[in-house]
Amino acid sequence: MSANLRTLIDQSRYSVVFTGAGMSTESGVPDFRSPGGVWSRMKPIPFQDFLNDPDQRREAWRRAFAGTAGWVGAKPNRGHFAIAELVKRGKIGCVITQNVDNLHQDSGIPADRIIELHGNASYATCLACFLRHELADLAPGFVEHGEIPQCRQCGDIVKVATISFGQPMPQDAMLRARRETLAADLFLVLGSSLTVYPAAGFPLAAKENGATLVIVNRDPTPLDHAADLVIHDEIGAVLAAIITD
Repeated sequence: MSANLRTLIDQSRYSVVFTGAGMSTESGVPDFRSPGGVWSRMKPIPFQDFLNDPDQRREAWRRAFAGTAGWVGAKPNRGHFAIAELVKRGKIGCVITQNVDNLHQDSGIPADRIIELHGNASYATCLACFLRHELADLAPGFVEHGEIPQCRQCGDIVKVATISFGQPMPQDAMLRARRETLAADLFLVLGSSLTVYPAAGFPLAAKENGATLVIVNRDPTPLDHAADLVIHDEIGAVLAAIITD
């Protein structure tokens, strides 16, 4: 199977990778929706509750600084590094990710080659003026003094830069992801259950546009029947075999 995938990548004119939670579970990052995942241990805070309820906003920041979601301290795994190597070799043009853990960037992929559909948990942004805030700068005020972060520029609400339930999807990222999807002649899905929309619509859009669709995931997905190649295996092992000369 890995040999077949290597051939497809070698023959591709423009390959796009689409990653989900399974990409990072091999780094010890729990996913959100499966039994034992993040949402089975704590109830998500909807976007409107974060905006309108100071207690919910405080709880969201408590979770952020406590590392409750489980990605604090996580390191890229061999799958991440294999993708980075394929990007470096010019075999992959773009990485579209549902993940918020920053591990693709940490693996060495340039930020401008990564499209984050659900945001990024490694920093925060102002919801009004969009100024970026580093979590390390916000932590002392909250942890030591209980101060809910506010924008240092405009004084408005600051939120970790992830997309919460009920929060609009980032339109720039969605539009760019669609352009990259339609440019691909090979669309490689890694570790996504393909059940979360609208993000999960990109693989089918690529397939309908004529791209070869490959799915590598530990468990079956709703799009396995549409894929040209399906590999039910650990992502790291599959990708490591591809980059080994």
